[in-house]
Amino acid sequence: MPSLIDMRRRIRSVRNTQQITKAMKMVAAAKLRRAQESAFNARPYAGLIKEVLGSLAVRSAVQQHPLLARRPQQRLLVLALSGDRGLCGAFNTNIMRATERFLREHREQEVELVLIGRKSRDYFRRRPVQVAREYVNIFAKLNYLHAREIAAEVISSYSQEKIDGVFLIYNSFKSVLTQRVLVEQLLPLADFQPAKGSADSFSGVDYIYEQPPQELYASLLPKYVEVQIFGALLESAASEHAARMTAMEAATSNAGDMIDGLTLKLNRIRQATITKELIEVVSGAASL
Repeated sequence: MPSLIDMRRRIRSVRNTQQITKAMKMVAAAKLRRAQESAFNARPYAGLIKEVLGSLAVRSAVQQHPLLARRPQQRLLVLALSGDRGLCGAFNTNIMRATERFLREHREQEVELVLIGRKSRDYFRRRPVQVAREYVNIFAKLNYLHAREIAAEVISSYSQEKIDGVFLIYNSFKSVLTQRVLVEQLLPLADFQPAKGSADSFSGVDYIYEQPPQELYASLLPKYVEVQIFGALLESAASEHAARMTAMEAATSNAGDMIDGLTLKLNRIRQATITKELIEVVSGAASL
């Protein structure tokens, strides 16, 4: 049976851990609010630029832009977005599982990974996969320049026909308690082909284009890729903070339950010690 000193030490250790998890929960909640606002503000912009591109596609002739080129997808590039830190429940694990499932489903093709986040980098570094690029420690101060840098590498590789398709794997923020892993195709931009719809398929806004379609495609298509990557980064950041806040709340609650259980054991040990001492006193008095 552990002594009173051991039980008090364990209770003190659990209480200190509870204070840490509670503080981490509060920090994650503060960061979540800002990340959530950024993710929600980016969604309308991404939808609007897609609408403009779709409207341009159905109102103009087919343009031979490199990002619209479709070819057999033999060489794929996957952008796997994880977090830079742990203690966020199954957030990072879900990304690893989805990426491994994608690799199994496309084992016949040549797949390269762009690992965004320290956890995905550490996980796949020990596995036989092809890693094209690594980006770590970008979520601490996430901004649009990170998305532009990643998009420039992706657009260059696709335009030079080094790769035939690009996919995004990330956590989409639904609510504080729900984050859903999405696997989305980023390139080629097949949705902008005129055959996919007509002018009536969009919101009905009759855009007036002053520049030729070639110039608009050259400007808007790379911008669209940047926006999609930036939106995925914002969604992943918000999902990570939400997952960490939920995990730390559960850890704080579990620590409280553990303290209650240890306190009960402490009281039982104290009661047993007092009873033993009383028996010894009574036995000594009786022997006299």
